[in-house]
Amino acid sequence: MRVLVVEDERRLAESLRAGLTAEGYAVDVAHDGRDALWLAGEHPYAAMILDIMLPGLNGYRVCRRLRASGNATPILMLTAKDGEDDEIEALDTGADDFLAKPFSYQVLLSRLRALIRRGGAAHGGPLRLGDLELDQTSHRCRRGEAEISLTGKEFALLAFLMQRPGQLVGKDELLRNLWDFATTATVNVVEVHISALRRKIDTPFGTETIRTVRGAGYLVVAPGA
Repeated sequence: MRVLVVEDERRLAESLRAGLTAEGYAVDVAHDGRDALWLAGEHPYAAMILDIMLPGLNGYRVCRRLRASGNATPILMLTAKDGEDDEIEALDTGADDFLAKPFSYQVLLSRLRALIRRGGAAHGGPLRLGDLELDQTSHRCRRGEAEISLTGKEFALLAFLMQRPGQLVGKDELLRNLWDFATTATVNVVEVHISALRRKIDTPFGTETIRTVRGAGYLVVAPGA
């Protein structure tokens, strides 16, 4: 799942990138308003974290232009501490939620997940396929009674596939949606992650959830289907 972080404080932007990447998100970063508008026009994002104070165009103007163009990406706007007027204007310009600086990373993460669920980019409840269950709220995976430990990227990859049961998903589509704009990853990286995922969710249980369609991509099916 791909998100855009728009923050001119580079240390904070990189901290958010690192934290969200560890959670399995693909994260693009812009440091000014004009780059944010360009990226938002080039890629479909599950959500955007948008600071108000930006060079070029501030967060309010970015938000207004996105909404005026019909872009409905859920936006979490970062406002000044105790900035009531900032919060009001953030919502009036089209932001979906706001968070005052300084903020708790865990609170930001929770707000982001809630925005994505409300925006329809991902289903908030557990995903199930046969006895395989993926809980997107708690980030837990299990097959039957067995807990399965997944990395952030493995979790995001499996969630993306399980949201499309029985549908063919190409490697390029996985790369576009689950790896960030600046990545040097290739389809070989997708193949490596798929192999690692199979070793965790299928091999120990003698099942085949992820099927390869040679030359086309992957699909997930319930065992025995």
